[in-house]
Amino acid sequence: MLPVALENATKVIGNIVHSGKTYVCVMQLHGPVAEEELRNAIKMFEGKVYQRPPLRSSVKRRVRVKEIHRIRLAEFTGKYALLIVDCEAGTYLRKLCHDLGLVLGVGAHMRELRRIRTGPFKEDETLVRLHEVSEALYRWKEEGSEDLLRKVILPAEYAVCHMPKIVVRDTAVDAIAHGADLAVPGIARLQKTVRRGEKVAILTLKGELVALGKALMDADEIAKAEKGLAVKTARVIIPPGTYPKHWRRRQQ
Repeated sequence: MLPVALENATKVIGNIVHSGKTYVCVMQLHGPVAEEELRNAIKMFEGKVYQRPPLRSSVKRRVRVKEIHRIRLAEFTGKYALLIVDCEAGTYLRKLCHDLGLVLGVGAHMRELRRIRTGPFKEDETLVRLHEVSEALYRWKEEGSEDLLRKVILPAEYAVCHMPKIVVRDTAVDAIAHGADLAVPGIARLQKTVRRGEKVAILTLKGELVALGKALMDADEIAKAEKGLAVKTARVIIPPGTYPKHWRRRQQ
């Protein structure tokens, strides 16, 4: 599962890359282990874990703290274990298998790996093959039909469906499009999941993605406030001029 962004949507791809992942992993054990013993060892690795990236990795080899939300043992043959792992971005499954082998005392290594979810994108719901993209593009160019193209290319708004959201008034959209931070009076409504210091998606009343930003207040604080900055704008998505201008530049 590898999300690919086009044109202006490339501005949100970094947010997807660093979101949670789900993997299907085949772990090969180097010695016999009872299934109950394996299940007990797996439970030890759910939650916060310390990891040093493997020798062959794309990041600096220093100890990092990563969170493994859940590990499910789907199948076990005595030598091979099929694991389904929900984890934080940057978690190394090779290291997880190696560490499980150490805890079990028999050794282990990762035999196969497949990523089936990246953020809101799931293999069984949004995955398309390159020949499907080619077919959709051909149909659009030759027949003028967008039906297949709309199935293989999703709107940028889908990429933020897993994030806390703040909906702004039409009068605030163009100011944000020019890089302004979002003030409380410009907010029409918001989700209760908005938390200070976390990333949020800013949307129009029509559901169009305006920008990504960092919340400066909790949802409860925003609801009670009458003024002040609520979100620090980090990445503008909507082009300036899409909505009418309702702001003035300060006179020098």
